[in-house]
Order: sequence, then structure tokens, then C-alpha cells
Amino acid sequence: MQCNALIMMKRIKITIGLVCLFLCSVQIGFARHIIGGEVYYDCLGIDNSGTEDFVTFRITFNMYRDCFGGGADFDSPARFGLYRGSGEDWIFTELFSVVPNQIFDLAINDDPCVEEPNNVCVEQAIYEFDITVPILDESYLLAYQRCCRNNTILNIVDPGETGAVFQVEISPLAQEICNDSPTFDNFPPIVVCANTPLAFDHAATDNEGHTLVYELCTPLTSGGTLGSNDNPGDPESCVGVTPSPINCLPLYDEVIFKQPNFSVTEPMGTGSNTTLNNFTGLLTTTPQFIGQNVVGVCVREFLDGQLLSEVRRDFQFNVAACQIIIQANVGNDEVIKEQEFLIRSCGEFDVQFENLSEDKNFIEEYLWEFSIGGEVVTSNEENPNISFPAVGDYFGQLIINPNSTGCQDTAKLFIEIRPEIIADFSAVYDTCVAGDVSFFDESFTGSGILTNWEYDLNQEDTAIIADPSYFFEEPGLKEITLRVEDINQCVDDTTITLSYFPIPGEIIVEPSSFIGCLPAFITFNNLSTPISDAYTILWDFGDGNQDTVISPTHLYEDLGEFSVQLDITSPLGCETSAFYPFLIQTLESPVADFSYTPDEVTSNNPVVSISDESLDAISWQYIINDEDSFFQPNITYEFRDTGIQVVDLIVLHPSGCPDTLRQFIDVQPLSSVFMPNAFSPNGDGKNDTFKPKGNFFGVEDYSLAIFNRWGQQVFFTEDPNDGWNGKLNNSGNDSPTGVYVYKLNYIGPRNKIVSEEGFATIVR
Repeated sequence: MQCNALIMMKRIKITIGLVCLFLCSVQIGFARHIIGGEVYYDCLGIDNSGTEDFVTFRITFNMYRDCFGGGADFDSPARFGLYRGSGEDWIFTELFSVVPNQIFDLAINDDPCVEEPNNVCVEQAIYEFDITVPILDESYLLAYQRCCRNNTILNIVDPGETGAVFQVEISPLAQEICNDSPTFDNFPPIVVCANTPLAFDHAATDNEGHTLVYELCTPLTSGGTLGSNDNPGDPESCVGVTPSPINCLPLYDEVIFKQPNFSVTEPMGTGSNTTLNNFTGLLTTTPQFIGQNVVGVCVREFLDGQLLSEVRRDFQFNVAACQIIIQANVGNDEVIKEQEFLIRSCGEFDVQFENLSEDKNFIEEYLWEFSIGGEVVTSNEENPNISFPAVGDYFGQLIINPNSTGCQDTAKLFIEIRPEIIADFSAVYDTCVAGDVSFFDESFTGSGILTNWEYDLNQEDTAIIADPSYFFEEPGLKEITLRVEDINQCVDDTTITLSYFPIPGEIIVEPSSFIGCLPAFITFNNLSTPISDAYTILWDFGDGNQDTVISPTHLYEDLGEFSVQLDITSPLGCETSAFYPFLIQTLESPVADFSYTPDEVTSNNPVVSISDESLDAISWQYIINDEDSFFQPNITYEFRDTGIQVVDLIVLHPSGCPDTLRQFIDVQPLSSVFMPNAFSPNGDGKNDTFKPKGNFFGVEDYSLAIFNRWGQQVFFTEDPNDGWNGKLNNSGNDSPTGVYVYKLNYIGPRNKIVSEEGFATIVR
């Protein structure tokens, strides 16, 4: 294809997975990965012949992927996990390993105004299998998990590390009535054009005629790249390429959209104005960002207000920089379906039509045709103004290049001329005394019937009746908008600004009374409404101090009774005040104190004497290590362990006010090891061995070595209970009488290193 050739394109009509779009030799390529899928179920019947009722469903799973690139083939078999439960609690029930029933290429719609790329290929795999399960009062959920998505996806975080989950839930009611889930009628176009309006009919069909509600929803994810060539590991793990349905249970994570440009409601990017009609499934958007985008659409099925099922579709839009040459488009009030527009005029019989057709460089002429009063009124103007004779319904169309042998396009127009509608209302309220604001509808419609009212109450709340009343908790300038609609779906709105600064109808302060001990920190919580920082506030605390904040905290340091006054003045000059006589009463407090002896407490002497030194106390409670309690002013206590000991003293004043003191006493661990200077190894049972005496409490890394006068080691031990019996290494011949050298080493309590040398004399 030559770039300088005249390319006559109408619009892309590809409704299956396009992965590459070639325009002027510019190629947009995508790796072979999952690009979409959905799961449906059909009920085959209920078996109630036994003691337990069973229901059989046929599961149909459609998966779509691009054919080109180096990605994985369809799983054969694919593993589906069946779970039962609800909410966030699900239990694995059964594993289904299923091979595809069919794998085939999807056809591309032909359009004479679109040069189809010669390497476009989208494959669809259909997995179909039956499940028979007992009818329960909880849901079944069937899910398939697989990684991964294209690295080049634009609108989610870490797409190359993000898998996909396709699931469907079968509710208890759906089991009971043998329900079929709804199925989407069409698969979305994979390639769409940037900055070009798209209207796609995302409707689904339900065999039983149940109510269907559509919404944009966040696609689900499970798995990751663990187990791939670049990331060795267990592919069966929940972050692996093929997560195990047995171990990887619902609920599954949602993909994370890249903020701030993308979100679940704007998957095509900020400014794309993506909408999905909740009742018809019509998806409209004008994509702004070139690249690949993941989109989720859910359809929920209801019977008499009860949820029967939810079918989730996860698919991928590829937004390309298409050069759309010809597209008929007009400004409208509603897109009925692709290339069909509704234009509504309320109160105006002369309608100015807005021509939004593209691309003007390739448009040779326009032909507008309108059927009015049995005649066809035509115009070749770009933006004609057409006069309609009366209220009524009219049909028209806009034809682009009607006489061209090349590409043409036509938009069908449905024009509704309706009577005038004017939104208006009034507001009545007391500007000084806080109370409800009463709104009164004064709108007009030539139809004589208003059907809907919606008051936007300063984005704080809404009201949907004609004459509501509302109490504003906060004061301020309130922007109030009334939007009205009549029986003809004609709409008008108007906005007024309320200067809402009344004084509170009642001053409410917490605490309502206070009796407490000195020093008293008191937070005065001003619960009066409406009030804000725009008001003048004056607190008088009765002790010579004041404050001007709405809810202050004040410290009372003096003994006595104090009256409190609060004055409030609104920005409009209205005043109110409240006086609270003797609201605050402060009581004397004791001072807790004690001493102890001795100053140093050890494991050899863990007994302390504790003496009360408190002021103005009439009762005492000692709490030692949160275990032992004593109620005398002076006590003697023996600690059962070494280390830091916690002693709390709680005392009471005659007023009932308490005070608490906490002290920490360190009980030091001690060891007392001493060495003799002689021994007599004569076998009489008295002083036959040479070893240390005393308390070995907390001793570690102990060693004792003994040497003769020539430096030869004659004895060594690491056990403080072993001693030298006067023989070489405690065996063989007796060592001669005389003087020997010993070396003693050990680590005492609290890591104190002890090294000692001395003499050991053998006396025989």
C-alpha cells in the first residue's frame, strides 16, 4: 500500500480480535497472548429421584487470542476449578481437565472502505463440558486461571506479570430454578481508532427473559511469570504461569489500573468519556491514548430483584492511529445504535444540526434529507438549520458523498420536537435560626407533566422530590442545582447560591458536667450545628482564661468550681450564647512516692524494704510486676527473679483522687566462686579434690586448667562440678607433692568475663 495513495476508509468494522493494523506501511504488532474470554452456563435439568436433588449444567468457555507472535497455544487440556461458598469464603470442590471442542480462526468483516491488513488473525477456542452438582443454599463458582497478558498493554500496572481469570457464579436460586446464564451477542472490535467515537452494542441475550443490568467492572487476575523461561520456578503456584485450581482459590485479585489516566470507568483513558448503558449494554467511547487497553464488562441477571448470575467479559481494545476518512456523525442527545442518532429539541422548532462528520478533506458533499409533512426537505449545507412545523416526531438522514463512486457513509436521524421546559425553584429559610431549608419547585413544561426532579444540594446530598426540605449540618455558600425532566425526556436545570450561615438552634457542649482531679485537662467538644471557622467563637473557662477555637482543650491548675460561657456570632451578625454555672469542679490530688533499701539489690540478697513517702494519701496499693499486690504503706518484699522489677504505687486522696508512681528496681545476678590453695588427695574422703567452691549462678563458658612447674597441663575440665584428684588427667600415677598453677576462666552474670590464676598445693 502506497502512503501517497488516496485511502478511502469508512470506519473499521472488525468485531473480533485484530492484533495488527497496517496504515501507510506503519505496523502495530502485538505478541500472541490472551486477548479475551467469557464463561457461560446452560441448565440441562434437575434430578430429584434420590434423597438429594442434583442439577446438571453445560459449561461453555470461549477464549480468544492473537495468532501471531511467540506466545503459548491454547491449553489442552485446560484446568477449571469448581468451588462452593459465598462472599470471600470458597472451598475447592472439583477439578475439570478439558480439551478444546473447537479451535478456529475468526473471519474479518469486509468493508470496501477499509484496507484489511493481510496478517490479521484471531483464534477462538471453545471448551465445553458438563457438571452435575447437588443443589445447595450456597453458590458454585467455576474459574479458569492463566498467565499472561501482553507486555504492551497500556492501562494496567505490570501487564506482562498479570494473568487473567475467567469465572461465572451459579447462585442458589439459579440452581433451584435450573437457570441459563445470559450470553453476550457480539464480541467487541479489537482494533479501534483513536479520537474517533465508537458505539458498540454490548447487549446479551437471556433465554428466560430475566432482567439484565450492565456495568463496567474490573478484570480479574491470577498467576504470574513463575515457571517461564525467564523466571524459573513452580508454574503451578498462584504466581505461576498455570496456577493450580486446587490451591489458588477465589476471591481473585483485580487488575490495577494506572492512575490517574485510567480507571475501571475510564479504561480507555481520561477524556474518552466511556459509558455503558446499564439497561441496553450500549458501550460508547472516544479513545484518547494509542495502545492496548484491557476492559471489563459484567452483566448481572435478576429475577424479581434477586441476583441469579453474573457473567464477566474480559477483553482487549487495541487503539490505533487510524486515518478515518469518511464517517457520518452528528451532534445528538442519544446514540440509538451505530450510525443512528436521536436529536431532541424542547421548545425550539428551528433546529440547528451539528455536523461532526470526518474527515472533511475527503468529503465532497453533504446531503441532508428530512421527511416533513409528507414532503422531503433537503439541504446541502454543512450545518443546516431546519424548521419543523409543530411538536411531533420526524425522520431524517445525513449522506456523505452521495454521488461518489468511492466510499460513502450515512447516518440515520430521529428528531423529536417537544414543548418547552424551564427549570426554576425558590428556597425559604431563617437566616438567623438554624433549621430546615424548604425548596419549592416552580418549573414549567409545555407537556404539563414533570416526571423527575433532582436537587443537587451543594454536593452534600440529593433530593428527588419536587418540594424537599433539608438541614445543612455545615454552614457556607451552598450551590443548589435543580434538574427537571418531563414526560418527553426534555431536561433543563438551574442553579442558585444560598448564603447559609445561621446560628445553632441549640448550643450543645460536652462535657455537660465535670468533677475531676488536679491537674485537669478538659476537651470541650462543641457539638452545636451548624458552625464553622467562619463564625466568631469565644470561650470563657471561668478561671481567667479564654479561647476562640470551636472545640478547645483547657488545663485547670487551680482547686475550685468554675462556670463556663460560650458565645457564638455568625458571619451575618446573629448571636447566641450559653452559660454553664459551676460546670467544672476540680479536686485535690495526692502525690505518690516511696523509697526502698538497700540501694543495690542482688540475687544473694533479693529482699527490699519499701517505705511510703506519699503526700495526702489515705490508702495505698503496691503492685509488683503486675502480679503481687499489697495494701500497706510500708512493705518488705523478696524478689523471685533477677533483672528489672516494676513496682507501682497507687495512692488515694480523701477526695477520691488517685496518683500513681512507678519505679524500677534492678535485682543484679551475682555468682561467688572462690578457689582453695591446697588439697590432700589421700583417699580419706576429706579435701580429696581440687575444685572451686561457692555459687555458680549464671556462670557460662567455664574452664579450669592446672599445670605443673614445667608448664605441662595435668588437668582440664569445663564442668565446675569436676575437680582434680592429683593424678595426670585424673588417671594413672599420683602427682608429686608440691605447688601447681591453675587458670580459671568463665563468664559471669551479665556477660562479666572472669580470668583468675593461682596456686594449688598437694599435701600428702
